[in-house]
Formats: sequence, C-alpha cells, structure tokens
Amino acid sequence: MRIVLFPSAYAPAVGGVEELTRRLALQLGARGHDVEVWTFRHPAELAADEVIEDVVVRRFSFPLPAASFGAVAKFSSQAPRALRALSQAVKQFRPDLLHVQCFSAQGMYATALAARHRLPLAISLQGETVMDDTDIYERSVILRLGLRTALRLAPAVTGCSQFVIDDAEKRFGLTPGKGIVIPNGVELAGDEQPRPLDLPFKRFVFAVGRVVPKKGFDLLIDAFVQVAAEHPDVGLVVGGSGSASEALAAQASRLELADRIILPGRLDRAAVAWAMDHAEVFVLPSRVEPFGIVVLEAMRAGCPVVVSCHGGALEIVRHGRDGLVADPFDPQDLAEGMSALLSDPSRASHLAATGRVRVATFSWSLIVERYEALYRQARSLRLAS
Repeated sequence: MRIVLFPSAYAPAVGGVEELTRRLALQLGARGHDVEVWTFRHPAELAADEVIEDVVVRRFSFPLPAASFGAVAKFSSQAPRALRALSQAVKQFRPDLLHVQCFSAQGMYATALAARHRLPLAISLQGETVMDDTDIYERSVILRLGLRTALRLAPAVTGCSQFVIDDAEKRFGLTPGKGIVIPNGVELAGDEQPRPLDLPFKRFVFAVGRVVPKKGFDLLIDAFVQVAAEHPDVGLVVGGSGSASEALAAQASRLELADRIILPGRLDRAAVAWAMDHAEVFVLPSRVEPFGIVVLEAMRAGCPVVVSCHGGALEIVRHGRDGLVADPFDPQDLAEGMSALLSDPSRASHLAATGRVRVATFSWSLIVERYEALYRQARSLRLAS
C-alpha cells in the first residue's frame, strides 16, 4: 500500500504523536509499504520536503479562519493554495489511504483532500480533545465542527484508549461502536544508551512529561511531602519543561523540599532511560491522561509504577497486578501508593516483573499489525456520503 501519515507534528519536534508516527512510518516501510509523512511546516524555517530516517517528510501550511474580516479574507486566498499544494502531492505520490494522527487543522485538510480525491481516510485520536494545553477544542468552533464532520465521514476511526473513544462519542458525535481502540506502543528493547543524571540522592521517585497543569506534577509534589517524611533518604525527580516549571520550583521551596525535589528541565531520551532504570518508583500523576506512553517505557525498564485513575492509563495498569493506581487529587492516596512500593521491595519487584510481561502486549510490532489490518479494511472504502 501507499500510505500518507498525517500527524499534527513530526520531527524535529518530540512527543507522543511524533513517536507514534515515526514508529508507524519505519515499521510500515520495513513491511514493504510506501509511506510518506505530511505535516505542518512549523517553524517556517523547516524544509518543505526532506528525508528523515529514509522517510519522505512533506510540510505544508494548514490555514484556518480567524474572527476578523481581514483574517477571513486572507484565509479565503490561503486555503485554496494549501489544498492545491496537497492535491499536487497526491498526484505525485498516488496514496491508497490518508491516516490522520492527532486531529488538528491538518485533519480538516486531510478530510477535504480525501473527499476531493476519493481516498479512504483513517483518523487516530490521541487525546487532543482533552489534553491540549490551551483547551483549543473548548475555544474553537471550527475545530469542533471539523472534527465532528471528519468522525462522521471517515470510514476508520481509532483512539489510543477507550477513554478517548468514549469522549469522542460523548462530545463530538462519534457513532457508538464505530471507533476502535488501538493503543500506542513501545519498543520492547530500548534503543537509548542511558546517560546518568547528577542527583544529590541515590533513591528517588521519577516523573516526566510536559510541565503543564494537566500533568499534575503539583499534585505529586503535595503528595511527596508525606513520602519525604516517611523516607528521609528518598528524593523526587520531575523531568520536563513547560509553563508550570517556575510554579513547581516555588512550590518545592515553599514546602522546604527544594533539596529533595529536583527539576532538571527537559531531559533527552538517554537521561530518561537512565532515570527509569534507576528510579524506585515511576509516577504518572495526571489530572487527566489519554494514554501514557511513558508508563509503558517505565514498565519496560522494570520500574514499578503508580498511575492516575483519571483517563487511559487505567487501560495499561491493572491495580495490584502490573502496578498501582491512585487518585492524584487525594494526596494521601497518591503518597500511600508511592510509600507502599518504597517500603516493600519484594512487592515492588513483583509488580515490576509482571509489568514487564504486561508491556509485551503493547509492542510496536503488534500495534502496527493492527493498523495494517485497519488499512486493508479501509482500502476499498471511500468517505461516507
């Protein structure tokens, strides 16, 4: 098959959607399919076309109208130009299918492109409707309308978790039973060479992600107050950068835990790999989490996990079997989850071992097989009328 992957972002950007698209592109290519990635040209300095890891990447403008006369007039000239560029790419590549990962403006253009060229369209929801830092789906009427239209027209819709599918049915009109769950995955053999962090303690709890309110790192720090009192030799490392970084540092200082809570900023994959190899507990304290690839990475590393009960991580971790589940809005519950593993190495080791078994069911090879089957089903379909 000739497949276009249509993500909301791609390399050199780094994130869950970028990783999903990368793994799909590489493994589909290894299986003999022809794959291109079409995505936003952002920032504008990026090349319009380039090859990354033997995958052709094309970058486009996907303008949307804004609420002013001048902006609407500008859009009326920009949008046809963008569609012409996409149509030219279709003529050059001759795809059998368009697959959108994380619906944004590019998803609206992919829907129009599929209709114009009578191509089957697959949409994979990655939690964009609940995890956007600016709550764009609460503010943008056109994005809400665009997503509802695409979910109605596309013959294939997937979500990274049942939580995401349920949200699409409840808020965006996805027909019940139409969407299927295809989770995100992980490489079972980590391909990063670990790089040590310089920490003032040997024992530590680890968390990592975008440092934004929805990730709940402030809730984790509140819970760590109790952990710090019970385990004076244990520190907390929260990796990542974002809008809440200064607030977290101030919170740690206010709680007189600045020497026990390390905020190293953005960590590369080598540093994350080392931290997951050496942490005694990994915590996902999100206020809401569509899935949580970092949980799979921690389980792969043999690190016992405590995850939020709000969202899709519940579909990865089965409480008491592969890890522990806690309510991050309840500091005592979250603290008890961490302390239970810090205080009982035997239980922590058992959960880490069962977690490693569990993570094998999320291998990228198995996930790509499911997408491949979806493509075959959708290949003979066209957009619904």
